[in-house]
Amino acid sequence: MEKKNFISLLAAIAVLAIVLLLPNPETLPIVGQRALAVLAFAVILWMTEAVSYPVSAIMIVSLLAVLIGFSPTVEDPSVMYGTSDALEMAISGFSSTAVLLVAGALVLAAAMEITGLHRRVALLIMSKVGSKPGNLVIGTIIVSFVLALFVPSATARAGTIVPILLGIVAAFGLAKTSKLGALLMITAVQSISIWNIGIKTAAAQNMVALGFMESQFGIDIPWGNWFLYAAPWSIIMSVVLYFVMTKLIKPDLPETTEGNSIEQQLQNLGKMGGKEWRLIFIAAALLILWTTEGVLHPLDSTTLMIMGVAVMLIPGIGIFSWKEVQPKIPLGTLVVFATGISLGTVLLETEGATWLSSNSFELMGIDAMPLVLMVAVLALFNILLHLGFASATSLAAVFIPIVIALVAGMEPTSFYGPGLVLIMQFVISFGFILPINSPQGMLAYGTDTFTVKQFIKSGIPITVIGYLLIVLFSATYWQWIGLL
Repeated sequence: MEKKNFISLLAAIAVLAIVLLLPNPETLPIVGQRALAVLAFAVILWMTEAVSYPVSAIMIVSLLAVLIGFSPTVEDPSVMYGTSDALEMAISGFSSTAVLLVAGALVLAAAMEITGLHRRVALLIMSKVGSKPGNLVIGTIIVSFVLALFVPSATARAGTIVPILLGIVAAFGLAKTSKLGALLMITAVQSISIWNIGIKTAAAQNMVALGFMESQFGIDIPWGNWFLYAAPWSIIMSVVLYFVMTKLIKPDLPETTEGNSIEQQLQNLGKMGGKEWRLIFIAAALLILWTTEGVLHPLDSTTLMIMGVAVMLIPGIGIFSWKEVQPKIPLGTLVVFATGISLGTVLLETEGATWLSSNSFELMGIDAMPLVLMVAVLALFNILLHLGFASATSLAAVFIPIVIALVAGMEPTSFYGPGLVLIMQFVISFGFILPINSPQGMLAYGTDTFTVKQFIKSGIPITVIGYLLIVLFSATYWQWIGLL
């Protein structure tokens, strides 16, 4: 182990111990304090990469099983959880449908790679937008936006884009670990997150927040209104993303010659084979079914994805055998993502996340702050809290009810309370800093095209600029159009 990684691991262990040894507040269950200690430990490991993501997942599950197992329950402090029940909590994320959706998307990406369809589609895109890195970044952002209009799942959109981007890298004859691979893959993940904010139906966490708002305030936010509120922010951030990524990563591309031109490579591929045509049919069917989810049929995105995988594995009419696809599925990615969901669930069940949020608000005196400062503080806390969640949907389930309670408990104010809640929901989708903070991030991370450090280098400026833009919009645009 490198010296800096060893120091980072020691720092994570030290922080874990410090939080565990702090006096237990009366309003925080002991098990909640221990869950928060594991959260602090996990965030340090994830941000420093002191150990690999899969190794960190095993360490986190072990800590949760032991620390929670020897903790009194929330319901009856005279009873201990026991390691068996604690382990069930620690691995609860493995039964999440989000994990299956990510797994299915990885299989779809593998199918496109095995058949070579990703390379053909990539060459067609390059023939339209050009092969310069800046043009490819623009093309990636545009595709992310268009898919967000129709596909109500960030993971499904990532599953569509990722294999195409791998094909673009392959079309240049570069390894997927090249700078071009990192540039395009990180751009795709960040763009998907940006448009999760701009479009109401782009992400499940938006629906969760709207459900809470309808229950508390008796209102719904029409699709067009949401777009009016959030799309300008997403448009500006898409431009910011372009400049951040093109300045951050500058790949050295091989010169295009007559022998390896885009047109020549397309010709060399020849006509599409039967497997490619079948994969196109399956992918198109998935895209159409995802787009019409809840409108023409009741099937959810994960069920559709698993059905698609089943069809691809059927002998004779499918794309590949399990033996062919299994080596291409990064199981470590799925383990890490499931562990992240488990940690978020534990923070909820032990009341650790709720205590952290509500008590922090009380200590900061948020209800007495001017409106823009209130937005700034709440948004910053939201962003920091997200570091411990692999699912924005889980974060929305924790954070949005607390913000609603804050607004409901305030005296009549000069601003529109539901508007403040909606703005905090926008910030829920700020999963820009760590790959584990979103399923699309973990899906892309599983391709081994970029490192966590590269992702953080792009995520920090995007987060800072996006945060400042949230504050600016709260002081100007959102007040002008009546959201606040």
